[in-house]
Amino acid sequence: MAYLGTPTATAEIIKKYGFAFQKKYGQNFLVDANILEKIISCSEITRDDCVVEIGPGIGTMTQYLAERAGCVVAIEIDKNLIPILNETLKEYDNVTIINDDVLKVDINKIAEVKNNGRPIKVVANLPYYITTPIIMGLFESHVPLSSITIMVQREVADRMQVGPGTKDYGALSLAVQYYARPEIVMNVPASCFMPRPGVGSAVIRLNRYDEPPIQAKDEKKMFAIIRAAFNQRRKTLANALSNGLSYKDETGNTVNVSRQDVCGALDKMGLSQSIRGEALTLKQFAELSDLL
Repeated sequence: MAYLGTPTATAEIIKKYGFAFQKKYGQNFLVDANILEKIISCSEITRDDCVVEIGPGIGTMTQYLAERAGCVVAIEIDKNLIPILNETLKEYDNVTIINDDVLKVDINKIAEVKNNGRPIKVVANLPYYITTPIIMGLFESHVPLSSITIMVQREVADRMQVGPGTKDYGALSLAVQYYARPEIVMNVPASCFMPRPGVGSAVIRLNRYDEPPIQAKDEKKMFAIIRAAFNQRRKTLANALSNGLSYKDETGNTVNVSRQDVCGALDKMGLSQSIRGEALTLKQFAELSDLL
């Protein structure tokens, strides 16, 4: 089987199987071998690694991964791609194909079964519409990870690494930076895909921290505060949290926060009661969470 990382090879396999791209899955297949090589290189995969690939498509990047990794688990939601994957990956005995929605797959179990619970690496060309839920799901479920190397919309990559006071700063920025060190590796033009997307892409590598450099006493509560703050980002933090924050405490009871509670905590932090969430650093959100 020849490598698929060219427009000709991709077009041939699509034609052979009469495959139709489905917009609901955000399918854009990478057709540039140089970009594929760079992704594999910056993900630093060796024979000691177990790699989970999300959205393998027709198996283009999976082929490259299979030649370098100890094992690859490819999770594909579109059942119409499974017969294609069975053909394009038939020469690789270290690849397991799972036909399912990655948000419903127990990645912790995959790490346990395939890698004895040791940290895995995630590599993916992610559909734009589902990037945030996938990344948040991987981090919040505490999957044993060493790194995530993903192709995403350029705008989303920017959002992962920006700081307070910028328009792109939000819940995704804070979550990524709490768990990992983000680094944009390269930009990828739309011409490298089939079909051609309407936006530019970027490859970003997230190196998972062994221990978050900033820690909150209650991680779930902190992220509930962050989500409430950015769900109503035009409001002051005091108003956003008193209107939109409720979370379950350690006993399972639902806790609501009053405006008075928030203002009291902001006073203790030396912050204005009219401050907005977009002005707070990760460290300040952790402190606020601990005070509430």
